[in-house]
Amino acid sequence: MRSTRHRTIRTTVTASAAAALVLSASLVASAAALEAPDAGSSSAHDAAVGALTWSDEFDGAAGSAPNPASWNHETGGGGWGNNELQTYTDSRDNSALDGNGNLVITARQDGGGYTSARLTTKGKVQPRYGRLEARIQIPRGQGIWPAFWMLGGQFPNTPWPDSGEIDIMENVGYEPHMVHGTLHGPGYSGGNGIGAAYTHPQGWSFADTFHTFAIDWSPGSITWSVDGVAYQTRTTADTGGNPWVFDQPFFFILNVAVGGSWPGNPDGTTQFPQRMVVDYVRVYDSQL
Repeated sequence: MRSTRHRTIRTTVTASAAAALVLSASLVASAAALEAPDAGSSSAHDAAVGALTWSDEFDGAAGSAPNPASWNHETGGGGWGNNELQTYTDSRDNSALDGNGNLVITARQDGGGYTSARLTTKGKVQPRYGRLEARIQIPRGQGIWPAFWMLGGQFPNTPWPDSGEIDIMENVGYEPHMVHGTLHGPGYSGGNGIGAAYTHPQGWSFADTFHTFAIDWSPGSITWSVDGVAYQTRTTADTGGNPWVFDQPFFFILNVAVGGSWPGNPDGTTQFPQRMVVDYVRVYDSQL
């Protein structure tokens, strides 16, 4: 079955509230890094988070496919469990390198329908623990639903939600200033997922520039951050006695959905094509 990712009951967290939740007050100042073009990409950052285990920097010729040694294309339509409208393809029209060190996933209007791309690292790159991050400029517009997320490596043999799902970043177009991080597992899935929302400190759209979305993952604990500002930590104590299913390998998913139960459908204000531009995906101090 497909992962069903409806809108969940979440706590909205501003930059200052996030710091109070999981950081000392001294880290609040790092919110200024949100607008730094190279936030999260310096060698100093690499040293701070530890040894680089794996990365895709998306270097390659313009118009070429993402590295097939790391990425699979999931294709097809049918709503994907969320009443989504797009059909995912493996066409370069929907996923390609841009020649400038980025992967671009493009959602297009195609006649009366929509096409997009959904890429996974299943069976190829399945980290367990560590710091996992991607630097992304998300798309915008009503009905546009970009995501950087993970499923347990045993999926689909272990069905969702027992397989586990870690949403590192989701955005729905009607909330341009907000991103969400959520856990789904047995007893806490769909609308009962465990998570929080992070609001841009200036209230600006996350689509305006690149941002680094990350988790720091250790046994029994996951902390989410945006541009180095942590905004929530979830542990085994948060599952209400239900199983914590996140101490296993997970694979990455990058996709742009169109429409669905949470974002709603595009309307007359939505412009196409919409592009999600991914500078890199990196894994530090992890087990692969």
